[in-house]
Amino acid sequence: MLLTLVIAYLLVTIGVGLYAAKRVKNTTDFAIAGRRLPLVMVITTTFATWFGAETVLGIPAKFANAGFNGVIEDPFGAGLCLILVGLFFAGKLYKMTLLTISDYYRERFGRTVEVACSLIIMISYLGWVSAQVTALGLVFNLLSAGAISVPVGMTIGVVSILAYTLFGGMWSVALTDFIQMIVLVVGLSAIAVVAGNMAGGADKVIAFAVSKDLFRFWPEPTFKDIVFFFAAAITMMLGSIPQQDVFQRVMSANSESAARKGPVIGGAFYILFAFVPMFIVASALLIMPDQATGFLKNDPQKIMPALVLEKMPFVMQVIFFGALLSAIKSTASATLLAPSVTFTENIWRQFRPRTSDRQELRTMRITVLVFSALVLAYAIRMEGTSIYEMVSGAYQVPLVGAFIPLVFGLYWARATTQGAIFAIVLGLLTWLLFQMTPAGADFPAQLAGVLASLAGMLIGSLGPQAIRNTHASHHHLAGT
Repeated sequence: MLLTLVIAYLLVTIGVGLYAAKRVKNTTDFAIAGRRLPLVMVITTTFATWFGAETVLGIPAKFANAGFNGVIEDPFGAGLCLILVGLFFAGKLYKMTLLTISDYYRERFGRTVEVACSLIIMISYLGWVSAQVTALGLVFNLLSAGAISVPVGMTIGVVSILAYTLFGGMWSVALTDFIQMIVLVVGLSAIAVVAGNMAGGADKVIAFAVSKDLFRFWPEPTFKDIVFFFAAAITMMLGSIPQQDVFQRVMSANSESAARKGPVIGGAFYILFAFVPMFIVASALLIMPDQATGFLKNDPQKIMPALVLEKMPFVMQVIFFGALLSAIKSTASATLLAPSVTFTENIWRQFRPRTSDRQELRTMRITVLVFSALVLAYAIRMEGTSIYEMVSGAYQVPLVGAFIPLVFGLYWARATTQGAIFAIVLGLLTWLLFQMTPAGADFPAQLAGVLASLAGMLIGSLGPQAIRNTHASHHHLAGT
C-alpha cells in the first residue's frame, strides 16, 4: 500500500512536470525558464535543489556520529554558499544575460578556459547526482521490503525524473520544486513533532544531544584539526559557487532584485530547516536506542527510515516518504539538467557550430538522456559509498579548478587568461597530488588545491606584466 501511494505521488510530479513543459519553446526556456521566474519561485527552487538526499539521510547520519563539528560542510557551508552567491555574484552575472556559467569563462578568458571549466563542472555533478540516485534506490528497496533491489530502484528513480526533465527543462524543474518544497517542509515538520513527542518532548531530545556533545561546533585547537575543519567548511561554501545549477536559478529570475534576494533567502532557510532531520535522528536515538546504536555502526543513513517504518503510524510513513522523494527528486532533476546544458552550450558547440535553436534544444535533450545513463552506471558502481561523502567529494573539483578564475575574473581587472589557465592547472595538479599521496592525511587536499590555484592566478597574471615592466625599464635606462 505504501509503495503504491509513493508511486502515485511520483506519477503526480511527472504530470506537473509535463504540464510545465508546454512553456518550453526554445533553449532559453529549457535552460533558464525564459528568465521569467518570480522571487518566490527562485527561493523555492534554490532551497529544493539544495535540500536533497544528503540533507535528509546523509547530514543526520553524520550528525549522530560526530555532532555539529562533523556537518560543517553541509548544511553550514552549503547554505552560506547560496548567501554568498546572492550577495557577491548574482547581480554581476545576471546583468551579463548568459545561458551558462561557462559562457562567463569564455567572455572573460576565452575558449580554452571555457572548455576546461565546463569539464570540471560536469565531472563534479557525477558524484552529486549519483548520491540522489543512490538514495532513490535505497527508498524503493526499503518500501518493497527488499523485493526491489537497490540498482533496480535506482533505475526506476532515474526514469521517473527523466520523464519530465527531458521535456520541460528548467520550467519543469522549477514548478515541481515549488510543489515538492511544500510537501518536504510540511512532511518533515510533522515527522519532527511526532518523533519529539515519542521521545518525551523536544526538551528531552535537546538535553540528550547536549549530553552526547552533539552541539560541539568548533574543532580541537590543534593545527591539523583547524585546517581540516576550515577545508571542510569551504568545500561546498566556495566549491558550489561556480556551478551551473546555482547559476541557472540566478539567471532564471525575472529581475536582478529576485536574482540577488532568492539565493540569500533560500540559503538562510536551508541552514535553518536542515536542523529538522538532525532533530528527528536525535529523537530516534532516544526512542529505539539499541537499534539506532546498531545502525550507527553499520549504516547510520537507515536510522530515520527505520524509525518511521517501525515506530510511526501509516499516515506518517506516507508523509515521510513523500517528503524524502520530494527532496531527492528536486535535487536530482536540477543536477541532471545543469551539466547537460553546459555540455551542449560550451563543449558540443566547439565541434558543431550552432545551426538552429530547434536543433540546439534537441541536442540538450539527448545530452540529458546520455548523462542520466552515465550517472546511473556510476551510482550502481559506487553502491555502498556514503551519500554525504559522495556529495562532499563532488565539490572539491570545482573548488580547486573553477572558483579562483570566477572570483578574480569578476573582481580583479588585472586577471588574465594565462592567470586563469595557471590557476586551473596548478589547482587540479596539487589537489590530485595530495589526494594520491600520504600528504593528504596531514594537510587537506582541497585546501592545498585552492591555495595553489590562487598562486597560479597571481603568478600567471602578474608575472608577464612584471617581466614587461622590467624590460621597459631596461630599455628606458639603455636609452638614457
